[in-house]
Amino acid sequence: MSSIHPQNEEIANAPTLSIVIPCYDEELVLPETLSRLRTLLDDLAEEGAIAAESTLLFVDDGSKDDTYRFLSEAATEDCRVEVLKLSRNFGHQNALFAGLAHSRADFTLSMDADLQDDPAVIRDMLVAAKEGAKVVYGVRRRRDKDRLIKRVPARLYYRILRLVGIEIIEDHADFRLLHRDALNALLQFDEVHLFLRGMVPLIGFPSRIVHYDRAERFAGETKYSPRKMLRLALDGITSFSAAPLHLIAWLGVLVSLSAIGLAIWALIIRLLGHAIPGWASIVVPLYFIGGIQLLSLGVIGIYLSKIYAESKKRPRYIVEAFTRAESSCREQR
Repeated sequence: MSSIHPQNEEIANAPTLSIVIPCYDEELVLPETLSRLRTLLDDLAEEGAIAAESTLLFVDDGSKDDTYRFLSEAATEDCRVEVLKLSRNFGHQNALFAGLAHSRADFTLSMDADLQDDPAVIRDMLVAAKEGAKVVYGVRRRRDKDRLIKRVPARLYYRILRLVGIEIIEDHADFRLLHRDALNALLQFDEVHLFLRGMVPLIGFPSRIVHYDRAERFAGETKYSPRKMLRLALDGITSFSAAPLHLIAWLGVLVSLSAIGLAIWALIIRLLGHAIPGWASIVVPLYFIGGIQLLSLGVIGIYLSKIYAESKKRPRYIVEAFTRAESSCREQR
């Protein structure tokens, strides 16, 4: 008969968890973030939900403030803290992917450093994973706290994605839990332009959704400007669908049919003996066709730029340093 208590046996077989947190100029919020996540790891390990060897993997995405200094000091004091420093700012999606690629845990969770994603929800996500889900999405319960100028474009964007056939979890950002199998599948994606919110649903595997109330940013300012949000939105559409190119073709058909209709109308008017307004019949179609041409060239240019970037195969990120505690410290845990 085994001498190990069932609870102790469950703790001994608990999976390891790595929480990946990309950071860019987050020195104001990191002390609170680190404190909450340390407490969470302690509680989860004590409950037997995760192994004591679970870690916090922070990715410094070329911060200009004291983010890296604070994190590196934390890594020397706490065996569970690991810091991946990128050589420059590569962008949120690339920094997040770098952290995912360096995780060696049974489960890997990604979240932002600003504490808008509630760390307490991680416990529910682990329960969903224990019940068989290999991908667990953290989805905000409502957007009523968002300003109208942000809420309306978000709804419109999700409708456009559905319209062009892109599978995506609505109101989900990058707060998700991945089983090792799911993470290994995700790491096989080789494209340069990353849109993880669209890539993760493509890997398949059983998934679950855990709803939560998204909080206000604890400290500091958001690093996602409207320009960056627009770029991410365009990446999401053009990286997963050729629908904009098909739309150009249909616009061409529409313009051609309109031109034919206008020519027939002009001929009928002329045969009836009426005068045809010269400037209106020339200028209006000219501006319309010119606008369609510029729009078409712009869309084609976006796709060509993606092909150009993919053909160069430049690295998505470059690691400057990886800081973690000494092995002796880790073995003591």
